[in-house]
Amino acid sequence: MQAKRKRKNEAQWNLTIIIMMKLPLIIQWDNLFFILVSRDLHEKVTCNSVSCWFLLTKILDCIGAFVGINIGTDVSNMPPASDVVAILKSHQINHIRLYDADSHMLKALADSGIEVTVGVTNEEVLGIGESASTAAAWINKNVASYVPSTNITAIAVGSEVLTSIPHAAPVLVTAMNSLHKALVASNLNFQVKVSSPQSMDIIPKPFPPSTATFNSSSNSTIYQLLQFLKNTNSYYMLNAYPYYGYTNGNGIFPIDYALFKPLPSVKQIVDPNTLFHYNSMFDAMVDATYYSMDALNFSGIPVVVTETGWPWQGGSDEPDATMENAETFINNLIQRVSNDSGPPSQPTIPINTYIYELFNEDKRSGPVSEKNWGVLFMNGTSVFPLSLSGSSQITGNSTTVYCVAKDDASEDKLQDGLDWACGQGRANCSGIQSGQPCYLPNNFKNHASYAYNDYYQKMRSNGGTCDFDGTATTTTNDPSYGSCIFTGSSNSSTGGGISPPVAFGPISPLGESMKLPVSKMQFLITVACVVAFLV
Repeated sequence: MQAKRKRKNEAQWNLTIIIMMKLPLIIQWDNLFFILVSRDLHEKVTCNSVSCWFLLTKILDCIGAFVGINIGTDVSNMPPASDVVAILKSHQINHIRLYDADSHMLKALADSGIEVTVGVTNEEVLGIGESASTAAAWINKNVASYVPSTNITAIAVGSEVLTSIPHAAPVLVTAMNSLHKALVASNLNFQVKVSSPQSMDIIPKPFPPSTATFNSSSNSTIYQLLQFLKNTNSYYMLNAYPYYGYTNGNGIFPIDYALFKPLPSVKQIVDPNTLFHYNSMFDAMVDATYYSMDALNFSGIPVVVTETGWPWQGGSDEPDATMENAETFINNLIQRVSNDSGPPSQPTIPINTYIYELFNEDKRSGPVSEKNWGVLFMNGTSVFPLSLSGSSQITGNSTTVYCVAKDDASEDKLQDGLDWACGQGRANCSGIQSGQPCYLPNNFKNHASYAYNDYYQKMRSNGGTCDFDGTATTTTNDPSYGSCIFTGSSNSSTGGGISPPVAFGPISPLGESMKLPVSKMQFLITVACVVAFLV
């Protein structure tokens, strides 16, 4: 009778899908049951895997990849923590990584909703790895005392430990285990994940990605690390820098490949074993990591890029560290991540990514470029036009960035660019036809600027760039004049964009969902999403 009553109750369940804005949910997979807890409504819904699978699928559909940012500490005049948080909010930055567990920052972040990855410094790794009580004390001091007000969701144990402090490698996973056990003791292991950022240097030959493997000298530690990530439903933290991949590559790859710029058909980068086409070095680096994990028989561990960026100033021997390249890389990176797809071998796993970095770290030693990775100045203004939300909303001196023809571009190239934009590029070029508001002055530069900009405003969110064979450049000065209104202008009826949904927290690869282990998995969702209620 009990079994029949249970089936009858299940048959009466009806899932009603409604849309809620910014309703925090916890979704927990526990012994084949989904438990949904609404913190705002204090409702709890439990249903079996069959009944709730549709719900979980809908919830995951509304999760998109996020772009966060690193906040370094080697800064002479760091603004007060409260000012830093205000700057983060003004730029709609919802995910940050700290390299330590600074108490001032963690207090200032309280009730902000910003998701925080705190860092165990390299100097702390040995002590935590050698003492479980030290690990427990670290969690109590730097995590438990701040949550839930401060939304700490991850702990990054060290920074590139295997390459920067190899003497600590033998205790790295022990440290991670001790921290995880302390989180379990505090009932925080579902909310806070533990991982350790590693450099691409531990993959000696990342191309072609399909043959990439981890450095054999580190295999034992890496195997333990991956086993820990698998057992705790955590993710692999990767520091991936196409800037270094390009500058140290001896000209093997074109710079456009490192900057996410489209390559001509004759220069496509193809893995000869899988025939996968790689549109960017960034994707190839992420895929090389997946293949390296696969070589050790691990799958289903998502890769989160904890550091990537491009310096905007360098010394005389660093010609590629320029403002233009940094702007191109960062904005193209944001657009790439925001399309919610993974690399060729894992197309359904988005690449959550943290930009390096918020401010310049002027106290860093080394070449000039080491001090010039920051995307914002201390007063919160952007170093270059920047779209941190992934939409066409640009921060800087203007709310919009425009694409216009360069003053020194040749007429032949401008003609080619104009023909492409109005043809294959599908720009709306009606405004530069005879008798229309933007026809005069009747010259190549004016007409190309109008067409380039219309294409750029409409296609930028889908990866469109402002280059046109080197004849175009971006500007925050509105090129509109008289009755000629350029697309994107505040006086224009077109332009603008919609930010993609932002995922709060790394996403587990649910492509093989029915093979999920019977373990507890939690997702914290603070964006518009689907909620189910029993009726």
